[in-house]
Amino acid sequence: MSSTLSGVGTVVLVGAGKMGMAMAGGWLESGLQAEKLVLVDPTPGDATLAFASKHGLRIAERVDIEPSVLVLAVKPQIIQSVFEQVKPAIGEKTLVVSVVAAISIERMSAGLGTNRIVRTMPNTPAQIGKGVTGAVPGPAANAADRDIAEALLMAAGDVNWFNTESDLDLVTAVSGCGPAYVFHLVEAMAAAGERLGLPEDVSMRLARGTVIGAAALMDADRESSAALLRQNVTSPNGVTAEALKVLMRDPDGLTDLMFETAQAAKARSEELGHD
Repeated sequence: MSSTLSGVGTVVLVGAGKMGMAMAGGWLESGLQAEKLVLVDPTPGDATLAFASKHGLRIAERVDIEPSVLVLAVKPQIIQSVFEQVKPAIGEKTLVVSVVAAISIERMSAGLGTNRIVRTMPNTPAQIGKGVTGAVPGPAANAADRDIAEALLMAAGDVNWFNTESDLDLVTAVSGCGPAYVFHLVEAMAAAGERLGLPEDVSMRLARGTVIGAAALMDADRESSAALLRQNVTSPNGVTAEALKVLMRDPDGLTDLMFETAQAAKARSEELGHD
């Protein structure tokens, strides 16, 4: 499948926040013509206005045309009012791509009057094109719809397809919440360094730089597993090996703690989906 969007019809983006703007920028870079992209935001901020001005985009207060693709990137708390506003503009050939957390395809279908829906779960690094997105096609989304959705989502990073919406709760637990886990790891590493005697600012620089560098190394060496990369920096009976005895100890090591963490995230995601 080509990642170009030059052949896609009119794309209407409802929700011009950080995620929406990041995705829109990627779409334009992937070949979507500016005149085919409409931003919908009744109260656009300065960043949105500047983005629209730079790229020659139209900002509308409401969806006033029938789009080929309608992308919803709003907060779930306002989804009902969004349904009421956009439903009249949806035609038989409109594909809906949802970036709205915790709103099921069934609820989207009932609110919008269409089954041509792709539900997605990106994470925050999508804001810089480094995200991981899980996606599930609705019952009426065909192969061409899936290709279009993938081309749009690839502007934000890697795309992974799943068969059922319950899988998105698992995606949420691992990658959706995952950036927060990594950020807290940096906090914890920095706090450990400070308790050992390093100045606070130095310890934080070391922790941030280490995680950023390790991630870059992992990205550069995609053929090696995370386990192999860990082994490569762990000399037998060395300092790192001694540290990992604590981090990997059974039953209260990092693996078990991360499982409990993901379990809690999955349970909450399921709860929100049924609210």
